[in-house]
Amino acid sequence: MGARKRLAAEERKEQLKQVAFAKLNNCPTSPRKMRLVADMIRGQRVTWALEALKYSKKEASGRMEKLLISALANWRGKFENERIEDHDLYVSEVEVDSGRQLKRLRPAPQGRGHRIRKRSNHITLIVDSTTPIVFDDAEYDESEEGATEDVEEEEIEEVEESTEDTDETEAK
Repeated sequence: MGARKRLAAEERKEQLKQVAFAKLNNCPTSPRKMRLVADMIRGQRVTWALEALKYSKKEASGRMEKLLISALANWRGKFENERIEDHDLYVSEVEVDSGRQLKRLRPAPQGRGHRIRKRSNHITLIVDSTTPIVFDDAEYDESEEGATEDVEEEEIEEVEESTEDTDETEAK
């Protein structure tokens, strides 16, 4: 392994020491349905995410809640001397990938069979203690970008004259 790859691997290992993660493989729920629940808690505080999952009506939220509790237990195992209440934990990443499909046949008219695909998914949930970067529209300042520059009156007059010239040629 070259020096560049070795340094990158060491950097990834250091980053993984700061976070706790939990995985659930072959969860018997459609990935599309599980992604709806994952989008709901991604980037949220752990306490808010647990409450949202607890009171959600979706079946997938129960499995996601158990996975989040498992990730918190893994975080406690990594940082034994730390208290969860002292840290501002949040769900930094939730990945939902499709797992294996069980293929079944369902009887159809005229002796045919339609294929049924029972889908499953793999979920990876990462809990981190640093605050996430959130971009709000309210914090965006247009003056830094130069979008509201002062324009000279001479430039405005030049533009108005050029538009008048094009209007005259179109009228002919």
